[in-house]
Amino acid sequence: METKKFIYYQDEDMFIGWLEEFPDYKTQGETLDELKENLKDINEELTSGRIHNVLHVGELRVA
Repeated sequence: METKKFIYYQDEDMFIGWLEEFPDYKTQGETLDELKENLKDINEELTSGRIHNVLHVGELRVA
């Protein structure tokens, strides 16, 4: 099973979050569990190849 890191915060009654790998694609949920399910859906969409020009976060070693 693959794991993905995500960032989230609570804004009043909603949890707002995004996958660390795709910070430009946010979603929300009324509960943390709902947010996690929505993040799984976003991950599927973004990694499926059906969406073009998806922004990614990369890592570069220098020096």
